Amino acid sequence: HFRELNRATYGRLIQCRTGHAFTGEYYSSFVPLENTSCPTCGEHIQAREHILTTCPAFENYRTILRSASEDLIVTDIIGAEKGIEAPSDFLKETDAFKK
Repeated sequence: HFRELNRATYGRLIQCRTGHAFTGEYYSSFVPLENTSCPTCGEHIQAREHILTTCPAFENYRTILRSASEDLIVTDIIGAEKGIEAPSDFLKETDAFKK
């Protein structure tokens, strides 16, 4: 499945899986002057889990992620074999994890 991704989507997938993505969670540790809240809903810390499971901005796309984990368990979404295809498809459809 990786071979089918364009470079930008592949990069965001790797960033999402490793936690080194453009999120408030990452900024709080590595770029402390950057805003850490979610730019779409105002959640205090925009974390990977927030984007994948609760942010209203991505609600319409969660059916894609539910193909890997019906209950939206982040480790299942990004860690299992099914969890490679689902977040890849999610990232193709959204601007998640973009600056």
